[in-house]
Amino acid sequence: MATAARKTSAPSADPWTEWPAICIPAAAARSLDGFRDWVHSDDFPQRGRVSFINGEILIDMSPDELETHNKVKTEITSVLHRLSRELNLGTFYSDRTLLTNDDADLSTEPDGLFASWDAFRSGRLKRAPRKDHPDQYIELRGSPDCVIEIISRSSVAKDAKRLRDSYHQAGVAEYWLINALEKQIDFQVLTYRASGYAAAKSRQGWRRSQVFRHDFRLRRQRDELGDWQYLLDFKPV
Repeated sequence: MATAARKTSAPSADPWTEWPAICIPAAAARSLDGFRDWVHSDDFPQRGRVSFINGEILIDMSPDELETHNKVKTEITSVLHRLSRELNLGTFYSDRTLLTNDDADLSTEPDGLFASWDAFRSGRLKRAPRKDHPDQYIELRGSPDCVIEIISRSSVAKDAKRLRDSYHQAGVAEYWLINALEKQIDFQVLTYRASGYAAAKSRQGWRRSQVFRHDFRLRRQRDELGDWQYLLDFKPV
């Protein structure tokens, strides 16, 4: 279950806020810069998903559900990584990549994200080096071209509302939002508009991505164990 720590108007007398198995420095709850200092420190937790969204820290310690989250993420990552490399569009980053955007007051680890070569050349997205290791990076700062989130039972409100608003504020051109919890997969390719994200229309299950210049369809079928196998099909526009 996700837990939230709200930013208060006055700092606590205790410099640490206690959580089960996790200690959050007070400075991390006060500002995005304080949160980033914590992320880059040795005290940041190695397990779980920790996000800073508009002055609030959200912590989700739930492991990936295999059938409705982990397998979806694996298929999406595999296909988009291969496609972006084959077409030389840019770089696809998998789970646990830290994305920070100052304009949106956001720092989070999406299920995946894509950055075009132009995003780096223009300075719209930059790699933040690890302290004392300028050739190592643990954070991307700015606006990538596409972010992917797969909804879990503990992240419905965060992914569908809070991060959707934050990614739009961060200027992310395309947001893929996937929900495989129900009988039918809800696969949305959301395109940036000034007023908010607009969902790409479904054409017999296919949805167009302007970022990847392909139409995509996500489906699933049972494997030999009776479990789900996910397939992300694609075809050129």
